[in-house]
Amino acid sequence: MEEFAAVSGISRPTVSKYFNDPDSVRLSTRKKIEAALERYEYRPNIFAVNQNRKLTKTIGIVVPYLADPFFGELARNLEFYCVEAGFRPRLFSSQGQQDLENEALSSLQALKPAGVLLAPLGRKSDISAIEKFCQNVPTVLFDSNLPDVRQAYIGSNNSQFADLIVEYLCETGEPPCFFEMKTPANPNANRRRQGYVQAMERLGHEPCIVQAEGEGWDFEEISRREGARALQAKQFKTSTVLCSNDRMAIGLLTACYELNLGAGRGVNDDIRIAGQDNHPFSRYTCPPLTTVSQDYEAISKNAVNLLLYAINGGAYRQESQLYDGKLIIRQSA
Repeated sequence: MEEFAAVSGISRPTVSKYFNDPDSVRLSTRKKIEAALERYEYRPNIFAVNQNRKLTKTIGIVVPYLADPFFGELARNLEFYCVEAGFRPRLFSSQGQQDLENEALSSLQALKPAGVLLAPLGRKSDISAIEKFCQNVPTVLFDSNLPDVRQAYIGSNNSQFADLIVEYLCETGEPPCFFEMKTPANPNANRRRQGYVQAMERLGHEPCIVQAEGEGWDFEEISRREGARALQAKQFKTSTVLCSNDRMAIGLLTACYELNLGAGRGVNDDIRIAGQDNHPFSRYTCPPLTTVSQDYEAISKNAVNLLLYAINGGAYRQESQLYDGKLIIRQSA
């Protein structure tokens, strides 16, 4: 910046003032600076600037698996609201691995972020590392909560999801079986199973839970393989299956196709399949997937708002906000 100030003929304090807030300098000076920026192709070193600031304009966003369009959609919304608030979002994906989640937090701490929006891995997370990070950086958890970490959380009411769709499925056909991962990657799966069991018992039906062997984030392939095995072994006690999430439902739809089973709510179909999340691809499966929609916008907007409140010194750590889902009825069930 010293060199740029010298060659542009503008004082360094004025140049620094411009980079902090372009509107804070006179229009004539701003045009002169911008012409020099264009001529010399100068860009400030944001990392270096952050080291000198008490409060930076960087907000970190960490998701467990960016290849999942569900997290891509959440990240897109979070980035929008961060930019709208005047911050620069930095997006990290932990790829389902604890060491990469820890590395993302370490990298963010070096950047001195104003705050962080974190969707933790859950069962695989290093709880002590996240606790330590949250003590030093304003952090709001979203999507996946960590009960052992006393931290602000914004997410979905997963028990309500299951209750809502179980009631619909029971009203329109046979009561559903529940298909889930035996070792779920995300703790939301446990709450959805509990919601399913409670709803079935409330409606006077016996729960039937079928678990897929395998772990990790390759839900579609695990569900396709294990769903086919369960179908052939007749483990589903009824002709209706509620999957723990839409990605598992997509895999099960593929298994039905490969086994020449008709999936849908038509009179000649063999099985009804429903999911949970309203995954961005659920509208385009064959048949389109009946599901429960997460409120992407409310979760994203309120997570950012709560983080901004924390950045400005608000007492936020005990905040917990859950948003109900909305039933989306399509042709699969």
